[in-house]
Amino acid sequence: MDKGVTKAAEGLEGHKWNVVGQTYVPKLLSHDAFVWHATLPADTFVPPHIHPTQDEWIVVLEGALDIEFLGDLHTAGPGDTVRMPKGVAHGIFNRSGAEAKCVFGVAPARKLFDLFIQLDGVTDPGELVRLSALHEVDFLPPPDAA
Repeated sequence: MDKGVTKAAEGLEGHKWNVVGQTYVPKLLSHDAFVWHATLPADTFVPPHIHPTQDEWIVVLEGALDIEFLGDLHTAGPGDTVRMPKGVAHGIFNRSGAEAKCVFGVAPARKLFDLFIQLDGVTDPGELVRLSALHEVDFLPPPDAA
């Protein structure tokens, strides 16, 4: 990791990504961790998926998120920290009717920064799943396809 300050309105190396309708702005990257600010509009979500090689967390700054661990539902609001251990399937949903802002992180960083570069603006679900699998993120099939 390089020393310094990542300003509030900036991303590392000027990066800012649209991933599944959400805005991700990278703030910190090292071999050991990757941290990004996320803005999740109302009614957006990240479908259930697994990080087989990374622990993930979210610190909610504004709004509320529903986190589903295969039928185990939790709601997180401002100041709450969501813990998603590697290998545990989880989906992230903004069902609050309002925008949510939060800080996400993973450890170790692995391939997630590169994945977000690839996913910027991708709208085709099949391509999103394909690219994610190449970067160590495995999406679960929809419930009706299981």
